Amino acid sequence: MNTLALNDFLLAAEKGAVILDARPTELFKAGFIPGSIHVPFGASQFDEWIIAVLEKGSPVLLIAETEAVAEAGERLKQLGYTTGGSLEGGFSAYQKADRPLDMIIDVEPDELMMDIPFDEHLIVMDVRKPMEYAEGHLKDAVNLPLTDLGDPLRVSAIEDKDNLYLHCGGGTRSVIAASVLKRQGLHNLRNVAGGWKKIKEEPRAEIVKEPGILN
Repeated sequence: MNTLALNDFLLAAEKGAVILDARPTELFKAGFIPGSIHVPFGASQFDEWIIAVLEKGSPVLLIAETEAVAEAGERLKQLGYTTGGSLEGGFSAYQKADRPLDMIIDVEPDELMMDIPFDEHLIVMDVRKPMEYAEGHLKDAVNLPLTDLGDPLRVSAIEDKDNLYLHCGGGTRSVIAASVLKRQGLHNLRNVAGGWKKIKEEPRAEIVKEPGILN
């Protein structure tokens, strides 16, 4: 995979290429190039998640750990994406250039439980698959699976006043979703660390099921 110097990389992004940040999720949350979409390379569901959130109409610019760049680039090509190159020097090259950073803010499940009764604009956004959601979810949570994040009707329903708390099953898909929503201009969001695995352990969690979907 060809490498691009930082200025060329950013110029390609300005012209419409999509930055895919495939570093580990914890590294991505701590800081990334604004507008990047995150899918961690090496995850068992990499292919599924990439197809869910990346359209094939635009070239993909890659940021990944050095040892993963070639393999990740090859995998993208196998999935039918056009690769525009990877960032020479990786994410550290961007950091050293002192350019603006974005980040994903985590909240713990107990913080979410404390906020729910007191924030009338709080929306719990559950990005798991509909069947996962049906098997148990927080009362009043909105189900917006990764595959629906590109639906303008679904996303346009989110208002500027809304405080979004995103979660998935374990904490990766919600960060992917957060990156997609941020790219669409929605920044008033938090990631619930640990996802549903930790949320359902909270004594204050009001859990409901959707029997109509399960049957």
